[in-house]
Amino acid sequence: MNPHHHLHESTLMSYAAGALQAPLSIVAGVHLEQCPHCRKRLREAEAVGSALLEQTQPVLEEARRETLRAAILAQLMEPSTTAMPEQPPERPLPPERPQADPEYLPASLHPYFGDSLGSLRWRWMAPGVHCIRAKQMPSLIMLKIAPGKCLPMHSHGRSELTQILRGSYNDALGLFAPGDVADLDGDVEHQPVTAPGVPCICVSALDAPLVFSGWLARKVQRFVKL
Repeated sequence: MNPHHHLHESTLMSYAAGALQAPLSIVAGVHLEQCPHCRKRLREAEAVGSALLEQTQPVLEEARRETLRAAILAQLMEPSTTAMPEQPPERPLPPERPQADPEYLPASLHPYFGDSLGSLRWRWMAPGVHCIRAKQMPSLIMLKIAPGKCLPMHSHGRSELTQILRGSYNDALGLFAPGDVADLDGDVEHQPVTAPGVPCICVSALDAPLVFSGWLARKVQRFVKL
């Protein structure tokens, strides 16, 4: 698998810093499982972050010493103290490559959709469009779109990440095939058209509702909650 559409630099930096919203971070993790190029870029981003942290370390150490000194003085003055907060656990990196089984889902999706496409129970959303929402995270959505389907023209309230798992689609940005990720913001307006032959299966994360151009799509949006 050799993806041609990759994570934006700002998305990758936010992922490295643990600053992406959870649904977006999950989809970014799916792409990283399937994209050696972005895994390399992630390691570079983490190296840059580590270097910046080392440069600020003396200042941080001095601030930490002052905090500890104040805590010790507080303990001497008053028996009851508040425990210092624990550091969050380190977030494991996604595995470097997916399983060879064509039905196998990327590991980042297992807690939300299971490990196999064959076990998914799709729900009708619109003619030619079926979906599954993650129960723990409604803005994380798996979509199955029929071949040759033209979706309504729309833009995005803020950010959207869509990772292609099976099939493909075309829009103004080009062809998106398995392994590709669409990293979109509010400036992008597009109308995906799925390729003939097989359904397009993808996983998407939104941090705001879609903005549809047509009045009919806007009316339907209230029911499908996209």
